[in-house]
Amino acid sequence: MTSTTDPLTPEHLSATTLLRFATAGSVDDGKSTLVGRLLHDSKSVLADQLEAVERASQVRGHSAPDLALLTDGLRAEREQGITIDVAYRYFATARRRFILADTPGHVQYTRNMVTGASTAELAVVLVDARNGVVEQTRRHAAVAALLRVPHVVLAVNKMDLVDYAEPVFAAIAREFIAYAASLGVPEVTAIPISALAGDNVVEPSAHMDWYGGPTVLEHLETVPVSHDLTDCPARFPVQYVIRPQSAEHPDYRGYAGRIASGMLRVGEQVTVLPSGATTTIAGLDALGRSVDTAWAPQSVTVLLADDIDVSRGDLIAPVATAPEVTQDIRATVCHLHERPLKVGERVLLKHGTRTVKAIVKALPYRIDLSHSLAHDNEPAQLDVNDIGAVVLRTAEPLPVDAYAESRLTGSFLLIDPADGTTLTAGMAGEPFAAQPAADEAADEGWDF
Repeated sequence: MTSTTDPLTPEHLSATTLLRFATAGSVDDGKSTLVGRLLHDSKSVLADQLEAVERASQVRGHSAPDLALLTDGLRAEREQGITIDVAYRYFATARRRFILADTPGHVQYTRNMVTGASTAELAVVLVDARNGVVEQTRRHAAVAALLRVPHVVLAVNKMDLVDYAEPVFAAIAREFIAYAASLGVPEVTAIPISALAGDNVVEPSAHMDWYGGPTVLEHLETVPVSHDLTDCPARFPVQYVIRPQSAEHPDYRGYAGRIASGMLRVGEQVTVLPSGATTTIAGLDALGRSVDTAWAPQSVTVLLADDIDVSRGDLIAPVATAPEVTQDIRATVCHLHERPLKVGERVLLKHGTRTVKAIVKALPYRIDLSHSLAHDNEPAQLDVNDIGAVVLRTAEPLPVDAYAESRLTGSFLLIDPADGTTLTAGMAGEPFAAQPAADEAADEGWDF
């Protein structure tokens, strides 16, 4: 038995306060400046980093340090004055640790937001107070909803350029919150800020006494975040089969991987998917020792009571809560590649630790993100940054959860089999209300 102070206990893990969050917004809305201000005013910038920013700012003709350069790390970004790649930053305050993903604002880099927000518990969507909610704002809100980000912050930036007017902020907040609600976003916190001047970023603004809510940092420090996956059904994707050649343990056969969710217990009856073979857990090894219980997100080795066929890509789950095994997957996707996705295209589907062949069976609809969220039914293709629905047929059965129930075992990637390029990010199930899909009878001519 482990004690309550053991670093392997769930109590220890839940006591670690970590927030993963992403920033998003249109070009020139001030995301990098906000992040720079957040890092600077929270005293999370090293002296040599600040000196480098000051030198770069002088080269660009600025009289004061351009805090946006703290995140715009690529030379091309600094030359153009825009964020191109996802910039990750790690910082901490006395109340919480943070992993921040500053994502690009230009429409051609929307796919990068999918990368940055895929593991985020909170998304900060910036809006220029002079421009209000624009198409790219709606697109970023839709991506946050698609990825099931539980908390969204609307940061109405550049309030100093609209004389800190409350009606301007209120109108933008009403429009965005209504749009987010139509997407199914459960929670939006609207905050008026000036990233350049520092209003309501770390310190409360002296110019907006009409606002009584939290600053950006205060909200980030206090928003409730749960990392407890132990209440979810257990999912263990097998990553590696261990067969040590040892005289002491000649029959050792362990299955190594990281628990995606839930808890595994010695003696528990489990099934190995997709084969459906059942057995019990005979042992669990974690950090070089035997344990009776293991939980997400621990990396462990599972030993099974019976000698059954288990290989990389299989999923071990409790018999009572095993996911559905299917070859027909319906999903909402964000297409990430310049090459369009079309019906009939052959791809590789990567789910967990398993990669199988698949065919795009149908494209039921594409979502119009500009205004109404209307469905463009049965489009000819999905282009880069498009969000829509797909129906896939896989060559082998897969154990797939709904993304709404598990962001880990409900997600997948579509990959070009020719060169390994990532084409599409998919979320099993349909977060947006779908119209009737294409005719199910189009199975003829399939190779599998």
